[in-house]
Amino acid sequence: MLPLYKKYWRTVFDIGLIVLTVYLVMFVSSKLYQLAAPVFLSFVVFWCIEPAARYFHRKGMKKPFASALSVLLFIILLLAIFFGLGLILVTQFTKVAQNLPQYTQIIQAEFTRYLHLSQDKIAALPPSVTERVNDYFATATTIATKWAQLGLSFFIQFLSSFTVFMGNFAIAIILAFFLSMEINLWKGIARSKTPKTLKTAYLFLKNHVLKAISAFLKAQALLVGITFVLVFIGLLILQVDNALSLALVAALFDILPLLGVPVIFIPWAVYLFITGNTGLAVGLLIVMAVTVIVRQLAEPKITGNSIGVSSAYLMLSFAIISLSIFGLAGLILSPILIILLKELWQQGYLQKWIRFPTEEFDEPPFIVKIQEEDREATRGTQED
Repeated sequence: MLPLYKKYWRTVFDIGLIVLTVYLVMFVSSKLYQLAAPVFLSFVVFWCIEPAARYFHRKGMKKPFASALSVLLFIILLLAIFFGLGLILVTQFTKVAQNLPQYTQIIQAEFTRYLHLSQDKIAALPPSVTERVNDYFATATTIATKWAQLGLSFFIQFLSSFTVFMGNFAIAIILAFFLSMEINLWKGIARSKTPKTLKTAYLFLKNHVLKAISAFLKAQALLVGITFVLVFIGLLILQVDNALSLALVAALFDILPLLGVPVIFIPWAVYLFITGNTGLAVGLLIVMAVTVIVRQLAEPKITGNSIGVSSAYLMLSFAIISLSIFGLAGLILSPILIILLKELWQQGYLQKWIRFPTEEFDEPPFIVKIQEEDREATRGTQED
C-alpha cells in the first residue's frame, strides 16, 4: 500500500483541494444569499431587463428612461403572469367549491358502503386478528397524523418564505433599475480595478459556463413543454373538463424539484377509485405513467445535448450526491456544477490542477479529445 500512497498522494491532495474549494464556494454563496438576497436577485432581474434597456437606449432614449421603461414592462409582464395563474386557480377552486357538496355526498356514500362491508368481514374474523387489524389501523392513523402535521408546517414555512422572497424581489427590482442606469460606470470600474486572475475567471464563466447554463435552461423549458403537451392531449382524450388549466398546473409542478405530475394525478386517481370512477382513474394513471416515462427518457438526452454530458448515469449520480451534501440547493445547482466541471475539463484546467503519476498511464488522463478534433477541423478548413 505504501508505494500506492507515494504515487498518488499528490493526486488525492489535488482532488481533495478542488472538492473543498467547491464546498466552500457553495457554503459561502448560500450564507451570502441569506445575508444579501436582494443583491443576488437584482442580478437576475438586471439580466432580464437589460436587453430591453439597451434596445431602447440604441433607439435614442436616455439610459435612465430606457431602464425605467424596461423595468415597467418587466413588472407588467410579471403581473400578467400572476394574474393569469390566479384567474386559472380561482376558476378551478370556484368549480370545486360549487361541486364540493356533491363530492362530499359521494365520498360519504362510498365510505358507508365500505364500512358496512368491512364490519361484516371483521365480525367473521377471530379476535386476535381483529386486535392486530386495530393495531395496524392505529399505527397508520399515527403516521397519517404526523404526515399531516409535517405538511401543515411545510405549508406555513412556505408561506413565510414566499412572503420574505416577495419583499426581497421588490427590493431587487429597485436595485436592478439603478444597476441598469449605472452599468457603464460599474463596467469601467471593473475593467480598471479587477485583478487579471479574476478577469480571466470571469471571461471563462461568461464564454463557456454561462452559455451552457443558458442552453440547459432552454432544455428544461423544452421538457416542461413536452410535459404540458402530453398531459393536455391525455386529458383531451379522456374528455376531462378544464384540460388546458390542468395541463398548465401540471407543467408548473413539473418545474419544481422532487415533485412533478404525480403530485396532481395520484391524489386525483385515488379519489376517483373511491368514488367508483375506475375508468377515468386508470386513464389518469396511464397518462401519468406515459408522461413520466417519456420525460425520464428524454431528459438525459435533451439535457445532455444542451450541456455536453450525455450520460444519464453520471447526471443522476451527481444529482444524488449534490442532494446528499448540499440538500435541495445542491439538487438545483447540480447541473451547474456538472457544466462547470465539464468546461474545466475541456479547457484543460483539470489537467493543470490535478497531478497524476505519468509512469502509470500510456496517455495523460483527462485528455481533451474535443479540442483536438476542433483543431483538426480548423486545419482542414484552412487547407481548403
